[in-house]
Amino acid sequence: MRLHTSNRITFYCPVDCPTVAMLRPRSGSAQWVVAQAYDMAPWAAGTEYVDVYGNLCQRFTAPAGWSTITVESEVDVDEHAAFDPHAPCTPVAELPDDALIYLLPSRYCPSDRMCEQAENIVAGCKPGYAQVAAICTWVRKHIDYRYGVSDHSTDALQTLEDKAGVCRDFSHVAVSLCRALQIPARFVTGYLYELDPMDMHAWIEAFVGGRWYTFDATQKTLRAGRVVVAYGRDAADVAFLSNYAPMEISVMNVEVRLAQPGPVHIGALPEQATMDAAKPVPLKAARKPKGKRRLATAMGPELATARPDAVKRAVKPRSAKPRPAKAKPA
Repeated sequence: MRLHTSNRITFYCPVDCPTVAMLRPRSGSAQWVVAQAYDMAPWAAGTEYVDVYGNLCQRFTAPAGWSTITVESEVDVDEHAAFDPHAPCTPVAELPDDALIYLLPSRYCPSDRMCEQAENIVAGCKPGYAQVAAICTWVRKHIDYRYGVSDHSTDALQTLEDKAGVCRDFSHVAVSLCRALQIPARFVTGYLYELDPMDMHAWIEAFVGGRWYTFDATQKTLRAGRVVVAYGRDAADVAFLSNYAPMEISVMNVEVRLAQPGPVHIGALPEQATMDAAKPVPLKAARKPKGKRRLATAMGPELATARPDAVKRAVKPRSAKPRPAKAKPA
């Protein structure tokens, strides 16, 4: 399955703003980036690096005033979601080194305080995939999908107390319960085909049976058609914009559709390309909106302290429940 994704973000900075964006999907075992274009108007030269979780991060200083970032990708993804209800739990001694960090408690996933509840939820389940599936089912049944309940400080324990949240909160609870059972689990952000209303989405991956499997606590039936943008311990690691000066996001438009057959019509960038300061991409200047506009604050639920003198901020995506999956013949 080939998907075309686009994300257009318009924001305002009263002063020059050092920024790290996490908006470029990268190729991996479950997806292949066929073509990609990354534009910013007005252009701001920068660099790109890979963080400790393998995510592509674009670092630049957004100029004072209005700016627009547009990222388009065509990505080949698996047409069917991998699953194995009989996959066993992988012993900690046999886990790959890079999976060990996903056993530890983190900012929004205090798994060390949820062990008893996790054991009660999975009582009677075979260790491994079946336990993770039981956790996701429990989360979906016991937490209402509702906007306006969680904020930037809400962790998994608070979500359990509120009994409501959005995809970000569902994922934090599921990740925490998995780690409480010594099952590595990581937070994932990206795009889901036919999400309604369309926006960025959050789900989880758990390491069982010697590999990572996708789980989504917001869905009754797991669906394919996913493009991963970033992995992390929780939402603090995968903010799509981290600003280190005031920034207000005005518009974020996300589109995911099946790619049309034939030649790719977007600009292609190498997988590890850097934003070359010597060869800026020619772009039209962003137009300042006429009249006054009310802006959404850029400090949303992905806020996390990066250093004592710097705060990591990002707007929370308008997460939404996907449409029910259509029945497919066996």
